[in-house]
Amino acid sequence: MRTGIIIVDHGSRRQESNDLLLEVVVMFRSKSEYDLVEPAHMELAEPTIADAFRRCIEQGAKRVVVFPYFLSPGRHWHSDIPALAAAAAADHPGIEYLVTAPLGLHPLMAEIMSERIAVCLAHHAGAGPECDLCRDGGGCR
Repeated sequence: MRTGIIIVDHGSRRQESNDLLLEVVVMFRSKSEYDLVEPAHMELAEPTIADAFRRCIEQGAKRVVVFPYFLSPGRHWHSDIPALAAAAAADHPGIEYLVTAPLGLHPLMAEIMSERIAVCLAHHAGAGPECDLCRDGGGCR
């Protein structure tokens, strides 16, 4: 069964924040077994979850997995994103879909946090370059 993945973030009025999701999608597509990966924003920007869902179906998906690119399981994960996914699925009868857990307390999060802190400290001490986010966003604060 062909599976489409939708990586959904909150959405922002800041274009650079929305652009980061596109980079996440490209990276995930290149490092995962999934070739059908679409970005979506929950609100404030496009593409919407409904747009991404439709694009997945147009590319042959028979199942759509919505991954909330969020750190914690708040209101958006509990209610908003499932409601938006259900509304999108209603336009495509017979298509299976599900909403996964957000990033949360995955064990690799501690490694990622340690790496970000080490890079920032090294740069601050003049012993290393800025990280990719600081380079584009004005540096550590």
